Amino acid sequence: MKQLIINLITVYGVIFSASAQNVKLIWEENFAGDNLNIENWNYELGNGCPNLCGWGNNERQIYHKDYVKVKDGMLIITADKVGKNYYSGKINSKDKFEFKYGTVEIRAKVPGGQGLWPAFWMLGANINEVGWPASGEIDILEFVGKQPDTIYTSLHTPASFGETINSKQTSVKNITADFHTYKIEWSKDAIIFYLDDLEVYYFSPKDKNDKTYPYHHPFYFLLNMAVGGNFGGPKVDDSIFPQRFYIDYIHVYQ
Repeated sequence: MKQLIINLITVYGVIFSASAQNVKLIWEENFAGDNLNIENWNYELGNGCPNLCGWGNNERQIYHKDYVKVKDGMLIITADKVGKNYYSGKINSKDKFEFKYGTVEIRAKVPGGQGLWPAFWMLGANINEVGWPASGEIDILEFVGKQPDTIYTSLHTPASFGETINSKQTSVKNITADFHTYKIEWSKDAIIFYLDDLEVYYFSPKDKNDKTYPYHHPFYFLLNMAVGGNFGGPKVDDSIFPQRFYIDYIHVYQ
């Protein structure tokens, strides 16, 4: 029996090693230097008007470049209130980095405070052609300050149009106190979500078609911090500002 266990460990060790060797880092963003790398990212600016005022969720913030900084090897997205207006930052990788299938990992620290809504998410690169939610959406990390110990991992599909039914809430005490890693493994058959390397949500509908699993085409990244809105609000605690969303790195493997 002891020899059998040793043999099994050896076999699975070889399999695991071979599998690890076949996984390659295909893209990384480590936020080096002092400026956002515009070869990788686009800024999204304004309040979504006239086509998508409040960015479709009654959000209160105006996005501006000044609220996106790269410093000390980190991306820092700041939300603040200046006068009567809320400001924040949002970037995306559309047309600059898009991919289909793979493992995505981000290390980030979310801020606390009623009304904040930081997120790291993905949209189908065909969104201009087919619209949302036909494009599909993968929310790797969403946090709302009104629920201080809860992380959301969610998916939006045409079958769930506008209703967050494909979602998991994970409780993490003092989530805002430190950095954590958020990861997905995305394939033609399933999307698996992890928080600090622990699996928290497995999504694989029995019938996979364009309405239930619109995840068979390239996607791009989005990073932002909303203020208020249907999910983050409606109440906003103005005493918390400014608040910062820190992103250490994003790695993509295939």
